Amino acid sequence: MADGAGRAEDARQAVSEAAAGLRRGLGVPRARTPGGGGGRLPAVPPTGPGVSGLPGVSGGAASGTSGTLWERVPRVSLDPARLAALRRPAGIVGLAVGVLAAGAAAGVAVERLTVGRSVRRRVRAALDAAAPYGSLRGTPLEVTADDGTPLHVEVDLPGREAPLTVVFCHGYCLEQDSWHYQRAALREDVRMVFWDQRSHGRSGRSATGRISIDLLGDDLRAVLERAAPTGPLVLVGHSMGGMTVMALAARYPELFRERVVGTALVSTTSGNVPSVTLGLPALGAKVLHQFGPGVLRALGRQRGLVERGRRLGGDLVGPILKRYSFASEVDPVLAGFANRMIDATPIDVIGDFYPALLEHDKVHALAGLRPVPTLVMVGREDLMTPAGHGRVVAEEIGGPLASFVEVPDAGHLLMLEHPDEVGIRLARLLRAAWERAVPGVPVPEGVVELAESRTPMERAETEAEADADAGGDPLPAAGHAGRVVHAGRVEHAGRVEHAARAEQDDDEERSRP
Repeated sequence: MADGAGRAEDARQAVSEAAAGLRRGLGVPRARTPGGGGGRLPAVPPTGPGVSGLPGVSGGAASGTSGTLWERVPRVSLDPARLAALRRPAGIVGLAVGVLAAGAAAGVAVERLTVGRSVRRRVRAALDAAAPYGSLRGTPLEVTADDGTPLHVEVDLPGREAPLTVVFCHGYCLEQDSWHYQRAALREDVRMVFWDQRSHGRSGRSATGRISIDLLGDDLRAVLERAAPTGPLVLVGHSMGGMTVMALAARYPELFRERVVGTALVSTTSGNVPSVTLGLPALGAKVLHQFGPGVLRALGRQRGLVERGRRLGGDLVGPILKRYSFASEVDPVLAGFANRMIDATPIDVIGDFYPALLEHDKVHALAGLRPVPTLVMVGREDLMTPAGHGRVVAEEIGGPLASFVEVPDAGHLLMLEHPDEVGIRLARLLRAAWERAVPGVPVPEGVVELAESRTPMERAETEAEADADAGGDPLPAAGHAGRVVHAGRVEHAGRVEHAARAEQDDDEERSRP
C-alpha cells in the first residue's frame, strides 16, 4: 500500500508540474513563490509556430527520424490553431503531453499507467522551453566580487550532490536569460549555474570605474568559489562571456589543470576586435572604433536624456538590433525579447564596457583549454564576432579534443536563433566531459538522449545525400551546408583552409560597401 501511495504521489506531482508548465505557456498567472522571482525583464511568451518552428529551425523532424525534444512537442499558446496542434499525433512525447494535461482533470491512474519517468522529464523540459522568455528561475545566490560589486547568481538543482557543474556566462548587453533554451533542456539533469555580469541584468553596478575583461575573469572566479567550490566544471560562454572564460584561463590556469573538464565558446573572439567591420565599409568601421568610446562616454553623461530617446526611438532601432542579433527570420517575440535585454542595459554601461572589448586579447590563454574537450561555435553571418574569429580560436586551441562548428543562416545570438544546434552539441560536450571526469557515474539520461539526437545541420546533410542518391543535386542547398571540424582545421566543399586566411576572407567580405 505504501508503495502504491508513493507512486500515486509521484504521479500527482508530475501532473501538477505539467499543469504548471501549461499555465506558464498559456500566460495564466499564478501565485509567486519564494525564490521564484520575476526578474528584471517581463516574461515574454514565445509565440512562434510550433516547436518544430523554433527560431531559425524550419520544419519538423526529417522523415524517418524521431526528431529532437523541442520538435516533438508543440508550443502552447492561446492561438486556437496551436491548441489544436496539441491533439495531433507527435510520437510518444506528444501523447504524454496530452495524457498529462488530461490527467489534471481525469485522474492520476491513467497518467501513471501511460507515462513513464523518462517521458515525464522530457515533457517538463519541453514545457520549460515553451515557457515565457525570462521566466525560468533558479535558486538565487548573491556573490560579492573582489571590489564589492554584488553579482546575481542562480543555481538549478542546488540541493543535489552534483558530480559535475555547468556554468553559463552571458554576453555584452545581455543577461543570464539569454540561455533560455539550453537551461530548459538540461535543468532536470545537470546542476547549472547562471550569473549576470557586473552592471548587467540583476547584478549591481560596477564598483570599479575601469572595466576590463580581466576584471570579469575575476568575477567568474568569485562565482565559482561561492556557487561551485568543489568538483569538475564545464564552462560555457557567449560573446563577452567567452572572453570571460578566456580571462579566467589566463589568470587562474590551475583551475583548468585541476577542475575544468570542458569548455564551450559560442560566438566569441580571442581578440583583434578593432578589425571587425560590423558589416560597415572599412573606413566607417575604423571611424566607429576610433571615436565610439568617446561618444559613448559623452552619451553616458546625459543618461536620462539618452534613455528617453532610446525608449521613444525603439521602433526605429529595433530592426537594427535584429540585424546584428539574427541572420534568419525569427519569431517576432524572440526578437523583441532580445531587444529588451539590450534596451535594459543603460547607455553608460554600454560605454563603460566597450573599450574593454576593443582591448581584449587572450590568444595566449587558449592553449590552456587544449587538454579538455572544447566546442567552438559561430554563426556564418555574425556581424559582431565574425566566423573567422571563431576559426582562429579553434586553431589556437588545436588538439584532438577541440571541435569547430559554423552554423549557416546564423547571427550573433546563436543560442537563441538555433537552439537545437547549440543544445545538442552542448549535450555532446557534456557527455564527453562527464565520461572523462566522473567515469564511474552514469551520464544523466536527459544529456545522453539529447546528445544522441541529430542536429538540423546533420538532418540537412542526410537529406542532401538522399537527394544525390536519387539523382538530384549532389551538393547541399545553399544556406544549409555548415562546417564541422576538429583540431582547428576547416573543411568545406573539398577545401582545407587555415583559420587565419578564413578570418581575412571574412573581414574583407564584410568590409565591402
